[in-house]
Amino acid sequence: MIIISEEIKNFVNSQKLGYVATVSKDGTANLSPKGTIVIINESTLTFADIRSPQTIQNLQDNTSVEINVVDPFQRLGYRFKGDGRIINEGSEFDKILDYYSNIGIKSKINSVVVVDVKSMSQITSPSYDLGATKDELVSKWKKYYNQD
Repeated sequence: MIIISEEIKNFVNSQKLGYVATVSKDGTANLSPKGTIVIINESTLTFADIRSPQTIQNLQDNTSVEINVVDPFQRLGYRFKGDGRIINEGSEFDKILDYYSNIGIKSKINSVVVVDVKSMSQITSPSYDLGATKDELVSKWKKYYNQD
């Protein structure tokens, strides 16, 4: 069983955007940005189906999912692989809806996908291999994004 540390949970839950990959019926990849990815316990992530018809259809046909969450300034992140389970009613659904409401999600949530994580790994930029530090990369990318 995978154990997601509190440090990784805090990192993922503080990010504003991640990416969810599923497999379409024809075997091709489907990549979808999500602003609702959160870790709910030491081995489970969730994201909301707000506008995700293809992702939901794919998960109905094949539960395999990969989620990538990367800080765009630090150029660090995590890759999670597992099986997604779609829920749209019941106490677990209500509890997750309450969580999203408490963190300020106002969009209508059609369902949520709960992902039981089977594997995870860290994602790092090749810049770290060249000797860059986290502070240098954060400074570089903040300057880049603040250009007029």
